[in-house]
This record gives sequence, C-alpha cells and structure tokens, in this order.
Amino acid sequence: MPIWQVGGLQRVVDSVTVFARESPLVAALVVVGLLVFLVGVRLAIDRLRRSPAERLQRLLASTDEIAVLMHPNPDPDAMSSALAVSRLAAQAGSSPTLYYPGQIRHQENRAFQTVLDLDFDRIEKAGQLQENEVVLVDHNEARGFPGAETIDPIAVIDHHPGGGEGSEFSDVRTGYGACATIFAEYFEELDWELADDDAAADDDEQIDQQVATGLLYGIQSDTKQLTKGCSSAEFSAAEYLYDGIDEDLLDRIANPQVDAEVLDVKARAITDRQIENAFAISDVGAISNVDAIPQAADELLRLEGVTAVVVMGRKEDTLHLSGRSRDDRVHMGNVLQTVVDDIPMGSAGGHARMGGGQLSIDHMNGIGPGSGVAMTDFKGHLFDAMAGDI
Repeated sequence: MPIWQVGGLQRVVDSVTVFARESPLVAALVVVGLLVFLVGVRLAIDRLRRSPAERLQRLLASTDEIAVLMHPNPDPDAMSSALAVSRLAAQAGSSPTLYYPGQIRHQENRAFQTVLDLDFDRIEKAGQLQENEVVLVDHNEARGFPGAETIDPIAVIDHHPGGGEGSEFSDVRTGYGACATIFAEYFEELDWELADDDAAADDDEQIDQQVATGLLYGIQSDTKQLTKGCSSAEFSAAEYLYDGIDEDLLDRIANPQVDAEVLDVKARAITDRQIENAFAISDVGAISNVDAIPQAADELLRLEGVTAVVVMGRKEDTLHLSGRSRDDRVHMGNVLQTVVDDIPMGSAGGHARMGGGQLSIDHMNGIGPGSGVAMTDFKGHLFDAMAGDI
C-alpha cells in the first residue's frame, strides 16, 4: 500500500478514536445503528432469496391457528387450494380451519367435497371466522357475505385479476390457469414427496393422495381438462402430481350424477336465447341452484356460430350472471364489469374466457342510489359491450 494511503488511513483511525473518547455515547449509538442497518440488509437479502413457498411456510409456522377462506360457492380449484394450505399449515404446526360463504351445489363441487371427504365450515357473516389470521385462496378480496370488507388477510394466493393483497404475503399469478397450479409448485419447491398411500402424518413433508388428487382435479376443472386458459405451468404441475393421485377418486369426482334442475336450466338457456351477430344472451328466470347458471353458459357456448354468451337467473333478490367467450375480441370479465359498474350494489369480473357477477334486483329496479335499469336495456348494454361499443 502506498505511504500516502497508509497515512490517510491512520488519520481516519485517529479521528475516530478521538471522537469515541470525546463522545462515547454518540459513538455507541452510531455503532448500534450501523449494526442494526447491516442486520436489516442481511435479513432483506435472505428474504428475497427465499421462494414464495418458503415464505408462505414460514408465515404459517408463525401462527397458532389460521382461517383459510374460499370464495363464494367454491369450485374444485378453490377447494383444492384450501386443502393445500391446510396441509402446509398442519406440517408447520398451525391449526387450520377451512371456510366458505354461499353454497356447494354444483354436482361436480359436491362430488369433490364428498369423495375427498373434506370438512368445510360454511359462514354467513365475517364474525363467524374464529381465527385472527386469514388466508384467501382463489380470490384476492373477501366477498359474498356481510362484513367481508372488514377482513384483512395476512396472505393471498390467487390467479385472478384484482387489487387485493395480503398484509404479509401475496402471490397472484394472473397468467396461470388455476390456483391449484401455484400450490403444486409450492410443494415441488419445498421438495415434498408424493406419498404412496393416503396416510401421511401432519409432520411429514409428503403430499397424500387426497391432496394430490384434489390439486390435479382443481387444475383440470379450471382449465377445461387442460384445453382453455392454460399456461405451461399447468402441464408441469399435472405431470408432477400424477404419480401421487388416486385414479378411482379422480374418476368418481369427474363423473357425478347431474341434478335435474341443472338440465332444466340448460334447456331454458338454449330455448329462450336471444342472439345478435355471434353473441347470445339468455334469461333463465327463477332458480334455486345458482351453480346451474355457469353450466348453462358452458352449454350455450357450444352452439354453432355463437362465440360469446351471458346467462342470467334470479335467486331471491339477486340476479346472477355468468359469461363465456371463445372470441378473441370479447374479454368476458371486462364486459360484465363494464355493464355492472354503474349499478349500485353490483359486482362482476373475471378472465378473458369466463366471468361472473351479481346484482341486487331492487337496485336494478331503482331502489336506493341510481335510477335503475330495465331488463331490456340491461341486455342491450350486454350486447353492446360484447360488440365493443361501450
């Protein structure tokens, strides 16, 4: 080292020594502050290096009990994702409870819950959540029950667009076709093994057949058997899970008996359809099974020459909407959101290929803020939105 550098360094050392002697308290505070800063930098670097799976696992391990909340009327993707969080939480030493608002009425959803013997708690208001910490799966903002807006989740794992976030952890991958895909990746990142049977203990790092079968069917269900809305991640996740599934359970879930009302609603949707250009709208009237509406929309989209559809039906004082699109010009989630936005107490959204929404019939009739909207005009707005005119 050159002499001038040695001398310069010595002067710095001498200056620091004099400062420490003259102001020992201030010097001590500077040293402590520097140490705190360095520790903070190290922790931040460590945090950035951890995978999302590791960060979620650490978060779950920091809780004694956790509420896992699905969206209203949960489907296999939501239920399998909740099941995956339950498995991760149990292994981390936390006690999970799985909640859902609404109903489980779709024959596929009921078969999923029954065949996999899943234990869910139905809630009608926010106060029924017993735990302080809440994890949202397959949606990023709680909805569908009084007090939902007061829920501040610590974690959100989802694949739908939206602005909701967890206070401690968020993983929203809108390019994915299913939320279950994200959890399959978590297990793979954590090097969990696929169990040979369904007897994995809570503290084992194994995916039992119940979880593997549920996640695979969640992926299949949300992507129409890996044919719509897929990314390469869905195929990779399905390959990873396949060796751990129970084929008999998978077959029983995929082929349930169909409720008679579902067939009636499908028939009404087809018979009473209105068509403009390549777009169809159908009002199926009063229903008791809300899950019949998206099934009717799927059926209506199969008609030759039809590229986008919206089916609506009434249950009590709510109008339920379900839309489907195979037209690259029609983003169904945006269509429904655009039409519903101006109606008080209405909500809608979704993906390019599918969307859904709910409206208060009283507010459509002009009760409360707003002047309301006639059903004929509402259908006209839907057609205009699908055509890109609004």
